[in-house]
Amino acid sequence: MTLDFLGATEEVTGSKFLLTTKDGIKILLDCGMYQGKGLETDAMNRDLGFDPTKIDIVLLSHAHIDHAGLIPYIYKLGFRGKVFCTPATRDLCAIMLADSGRIQEADARQFNKKTERVGKTPIEPIYNEKDAVECMHQFISIPRGLHFNITTTVAIEFIDSGHMLGSSAVYITFKEGRKTRTLCYTGDVGRYDKRILPDPQPFPYADYIITESTYGDRLHSTLDEADKELMLVVRDACAKRKGKLLIPSFAIGRTQEIVYTLHRLKLAGDLPDIECFVDSPLACSATNIFRLHDDCFNEEMRQFMTETQDPFGFDNLTYVRTIDDSKALNEHNRPCIIISASGMMEAGRIKHHLANNIENPKTTILCVGYCAPTTLGAKIMRGDERVSIFGNEYKVRATLARIDAFSGHGDYNELIRYLSCQKGNKRLKKIFVVHGENDARHAYAKHLKDAGFKQAYVPNFRESIELV
Repeated sequence: MTLDFLGATEEVTGSKFLLTTKDGIKILLDCGMYQGKGLETDAMNRDLGFDPTKIDIVLLSHAHIDHAGLIPYIYKLGFRGKVFCTPATRDLCAIMLADSGRIQEADARQFNKKTERVGKTPIEPIYNEKDAVECMHQFISIPRGLHFNITTTVAIEFIDSGHMLGSSAVYITFKEGRKTRTLCYTGDVGRYDKRILPDPQPFPYADYIITESTYGDRLHSTLDEADKELMLVVRDACAKRKGKLLIPSFAIGRTQEIVYTLHRLKLAGDLPDIECFVDSPLACSATNIFRLHDDCFNEEMRQFMTETQDPFGFDNLTYVRTIDDSKALNEHNRPCIIISASGMMEAGRIKHHLANNIENPKTTILCVGYCAPTTLGAKIMRGDERVSIFGNEYKVRATLARIDAFSGHGDYNELIRYLSCQKGNKRLKKIFVVHGENDARHAYAKHLKDAGFKQAYVPNFRESIELV
């Protein structure tokens, strides 16, 4: 059996790992989109490194676009295999992939307007909304904890990874004659003691592990500390500075966690009486899906729902869907909180809010998650004096703040804690460290070796390894 590293190998986005069994079955672990590199991203996404018509199965760890975003593209190119994932992941993909298709179409239209002026050939979107809707027919939902045979020689089990609603490690059992081998693909691994989701769950002994390293070189503060930090940022931005607090946030997972935290702070009397807006149609739809999957929540969240009913709604909170209502926020001159996608500030309505407010010293921009190094979010947060938004240059006069503890990714101590279930596993041959910038990957591999996991290995992009 061979394992090919086709994405998220020397960076964070674009997760794609191809398994080819001895009997010729081709299994793709995730099919993610590269994000945050401008025009370079388009070429990277079109260069898959495999023939989509030859893929039999996609095993999807979760719904984030950097893990699922190219499924409509391979469908467009002829993939007609099955996509296995959890029920919550399927429901989220139904809205996220369609939204991504609309973004591809809009980006192509915008690019073609510019190229037409200079006589260049127009581009086609990677895929459109129709491709995204049609590819959902290939999805099959499998509940967590069920040992399920996807072929006569391959079985899978989804195990909660605690990263986002529906996210799971994929534990795979292969039979080759009399020999049985196992591989666990962790996908993204969440934090411990979170507000909404359960802790990452341990998985059985495996022969091989593919695991992420997004924060493999740093530690997070605790969530209690994060709650306090958020409270202080809100007070400073809205009560003291009397300005807008912009929170760029991923529509799925991070937005719901921020809203829930604000709800808890409001109930405790720790927030000033200000308006809060969630300006993202995708986040609005995703929040409704969260409400449908309360089986994915932890006990604390279920108790909160029993006592207060809706964790994602409170007085002074407004969900904004229409473009007109979003534009109206530009004229909103009172202190307020605006939570808007995308988290890396590369797309979505947050870019409009940044363009309208980034030069105002009363504005505060709060980063609550990872920003790839080349993204607008990274440029703003590293302190660039000027940034380009929609082709126009803006001076950064806003106050900048960051809270990493809300990240959906564990830090290196939490990642090692997660893999502690493999202590004493004499069968373990390799731990492949992926999904991280190179510094983070190598740092995490060293942390793993220091913790006793001498099997840690950092693969190269497009490297092919025989699993024996």
